[in-house]
Formats: sequence, structure tokens, C-alpha cells
Amino acid sequence: MKVSAITPILNVSDIQASFQWFITLGWQIGFQWGEPVGFGSVCQGDHEIFLCQNGQGGRGKGTNASTFGVAADENSDKGVWMSPWVDNVDEVFANCQQAQIDITFPPTDMPWNVREMHIRHPDGHVFRVSQSGN
Repeated sequence: MKVSAITPILNVSDIQASFQWFITLGWQIGFQWGEPVGFGSVCQGDHEIFLCQNGQGGRGKGTNASTFGVAADENSDKGVWMSPWVDNVDEVFANCQQAQIDITFPPTDMPWNVREMHIRHPDGHVFRVSQSGN
């Protein structure tokens, strides 16, 4: 099997609110489908994520405040975990703080030579924002 691309699909409870959440992070709406809109995508460069309101996968925000570390719970959230790779985790962190995005793990230099932080979508999807080579 040769794969040319993979597009994750996130189950979201409110597609319009999810579009706005991604726009806050610098993504753009790719397309919207249905009347009312129930399916669509967000894009960042060559990367795309599909959003499906109330279908195609699971979701659920846990009660955990942290998704990594000693007091964390990596299993409470029932959404998808993804790891977008960026040039500057600290810049993303500052933008997320300003936008009041749910940060569940601050920027940390990990022993596997990656600087990473975690943010959580309102439906429990966790983005493990990573920067290589620190």
C-alpha cells in the first residue's frame, strides 16, 4: 500500500465553534458542506483536518487538567490525539495563552530531543504540538 496523504476526521459537537477554534490557531476553513453545515475542513498549508459534527469517531473532554507529566491523565479525554510539528513551540504557546486555548502541558524539552506542549480542543481532541531538535 502506498499512501499519498492521510486526513484525520474529528467528531465535533459544534462545527462552527470548531472552525473558530482552528482559525484562532492560524488555520483556514477549507470547505463547508451541508445545509446546515455538518461537515467541513480546516487547512494549514498542505495539511487538512476534516470536521464532522456528531459523527465519524469519538469525542469527550476529560476532567483532567493535565495531559502529560507526573499528575497527568492521558486516558481521560476520549478524542483523537494528533502531533502537529511546528518551527517554534514557544510562539504557539504564547498565541494559545493570548487566545485562552486550553493548554494541558506547557512547552517542555523532552528527553527524546523534542520540545512539545499540549492543547485541548473543547471536544477533548489533544494536539501534541512538537518541535524537533532541541
